[in-house]
Amino acid sequence: MRQGDFVTRKSYGGDVIFKIERIEQLKAVLRGVDYRLLADAPLTDLTPSSEAGTLDHPRSETPQFRESIRRLAASQAQMHEQNQLALTHKQKAGPTYFEVPGKVLHIDGDPAYLRKSMQLYGELRVPAEGFYIPESQMSDALYRLLPQIKPDIVVITGHDGILKQRSSGQLHNLSNYKNSQHFVNAVQTARQYERNRDSLIIVAGACQSHFEALLRAGSNFASSPARVLIHALDPLCIAAKLSYTSVKETVSMLDIVDLTVTGLEGLGGLETRGSYRMGIPGIQHTEGYA
Repeated sequence: MRQGDFVTRKSYGGDVIFKIERIEQLKAVLRGVDYRLLADAPLTDLTPSSEAGTLDHPRSETPQFRESIRRLAASQAQMHEQNQLALTHKQKAGPTYFEVPGKVLHIDGDPAYLRKSMQLYGELRVPAEGFYIPESQMSDALYRLLPQIKPDIVVITGHDGILKQRSSGQLHNLSNYKNSQHFVNAVQTARQYERNRDSLIIVAGACQSHFEALLRAGSNFASSPARVLIHALDPLCIAAKLSYTSVKETVSMLDIVDLTVTGLEGLGGLETRGSYRMGIPGIQHTEGYA
């Protein structure tokens, strides 16, 4: 076994494919390929993945996820149509408009997921800036980045997991999670920057993260209510939906759940106002308006 190999764990029946991030003595630190799960396992528990020769990390564009992207694009098209109908109905406004969707700051503890997320933000025309930040450094990074980027939406994600060696019934204790405390610290830093949950929307967490702690810290949406694995790109879907939802409308998890692969077991949150604005009349460039 070497760093970079794709493996599964015998003790879990090979249910999740991992990539070996590093090897420490006789133990491997593992990051999920399809899920935002961080784990470790003895080398003797690992089996090379039969798909290792064909995997392209992250391998997350399942048919279900592509359907989520299609639905996001369809909701954007519907908004364009509604805007144009409103302008046509109110002739005084003129026939054209411009758009200012919500700006996303996406910080990710996995560089491969970050690259894929930035590609998809581009496909969906969501203005976004992304940074690879190890989970333990996210709070300090946000302290510097938030005044610089001035986003409408912050995505704080990476890898997480519940420690295998823990006391029974201790899921409420943050010390039993690999990175939930780091995510909580990052959310608290963001909330110190902007307390209003509609002025700064926060989407936080990864696989099996401490959902309740993230909400208490100030997240609008977070994982994972049932402590399940979440799809690698589900946080992006929530951010993209909020970016193209009007400031006149609110979004709840019932509006978003069909856009996620994981569903309500993996993601939950609070009613939140969208961050999209329409401007009139149409102009050539919108830089400086977002």
